[in-house]
Amino acid sequence: MNSTSSTASVVQKKTNARYWIVVMLFIVTSFNYGDRATIAIAGSAMSKEIGLDPVGLGYIFSAFSWAYVIGQIPGGWLLDRFGSKRVYFWSIFLWSLFTLLQGFVDLFEGFTIVAVLFMLRFLVGLAEAPSFPGNSRIVAAWFPAQERGTAVAIFNSAQYFATVIFAPIMGWLTSAVGWAHVFWFMGGLGIIISFIWLKAIHDPNDHPGVNQAELEYMEQGGALINMDQRKAEERKTGWGERIHQIKQLVSSRMMLGIYLGQYCINALTYFFITWFPVYLVQARGMSILKAGFVASIPAVCGFLGGVLGGVISDWLMRKTGSLNIARKTPIVLGMLLSISMVVCNYVDTEWVVVFFMALAFFGKGIGALGWAVMADTAPKEISGLSGGLFNMFGNASGIITPIAIGYIIATTGSYNGALIYVGIHAFVAVLSYLVLVRDIKRIELKSL
Repeated sequence: MNSTSSTASVVQKKTNARYWIVVMLFIVTSFNYGDRATIAIAGSAMSKEIGLDPVGLGYIFSAFSWAYVIGQIPGGWLLDRFGSKRVYFWSIFLWSLFTLLQGFVDLFEGFTIVAVLFMLRFLVGLAEAPSFPGNSRIVAAWFPAQERGTAVAIFNSAQYFATVIFAPIMGWLTSAVGWAHVFWFMGGLGIIISFIWLKAIHDPNDHPGVNQAELEYMEQGGALINMDQRKAEERKTGWGERIHQIKQLVSSRMMLGIYLGQYCINALTYFFITWFPVYLVQARGMSILKAGFVASIPAVCGFLGGVLGGVISDWLMRKTGSLNIARKTPIVLGMLLSISMVVCNYVDTEWVVVFFMALAFFGKGIGALGWAVMADTAPKEISGLSGGLFNMFGNASGIITPIAIGYIIATTGSYNGALIYVGIHAFVAVLSYLVLVRDIKRIELKSL
């Protein structure tokens, strides 16, 4: 047998454990976004009971993101220091526990309810901080470059799948048995998932279902399969060196463009998981139960767009060999399509509103490839920290967007300005990738 046929035989026999890894990332990320969205579904009923105005509700919505942003760099450092599996387990367990506890805030009275709710949402955000840098880190370890876009798109599309699955359930729970059950349901399931994670996730070299052929295929394609096998002394980099590394990232024009793009893309995300269900109830006159089901329609389209965006990106990567074409094309086209949500300001028919929202979130799904770009560009020495920095900039949008929309609604008495605000962000994301980001490539760090 010649060497060519021998190689082909080995390739054919390689295992596919990496696919099960991305399935687990998808499940965990679905719960991640489900827990973020609990307050959006329960928000209308809670705000009536607690007595929150739109500005106050905007601050409660933003509590998650204050902590989520603050926790990004420490969360990324923890991932690089202790590895993805352990840190991510505690992340899932704690965010689920704090979600469950939100169901008991009505034990308090008056302003104390608001303070406790804000604190618990803050703690959920802090606990979730390592999640997406962890996802990016695991994908960088398990997937070659030509499969990375699809892998990232799959776990990233879980944000829409979470709405498809959980929004109707949470809407029904709020309507049938009360808003507190939303938090008990999501938190309790999340705690169970955290222990499943411990059994399912392994480093590439330690996974019982991986053979040498798959490891070689992954490594040859650029997967960082030894990411968590570095010696302990190599992981104990001093904070002086860490700060020097961070300075190199934030002084890179490419990275600044990527950060700005992610900030703008996340403005759409946070509108969707905070104000969108409230918009359906308050601006379009839907019941909470109906809003929960209707919100799932754009979510389905976002999910389909998300998977399609990754598939298109990897197809372009195989055809052209260019990361610029493969990543930028879906991002730019998807964000341009997202601007269509502004049309909702000029129509009254309910199905037309749902259609344009669905179209906008289909586009947003196609363009949500920021984490694929991060897996392509993050320095191998600090992939967790680099992902944390990226997520910190991106999720600053989660602080500003809910509050800004709250003020727009309170000032104008209308959601029209809110949709324009979000549409402008989609356009700026396009400019960021076309003008600021030049060549997409992995950054090589310089030592002190």
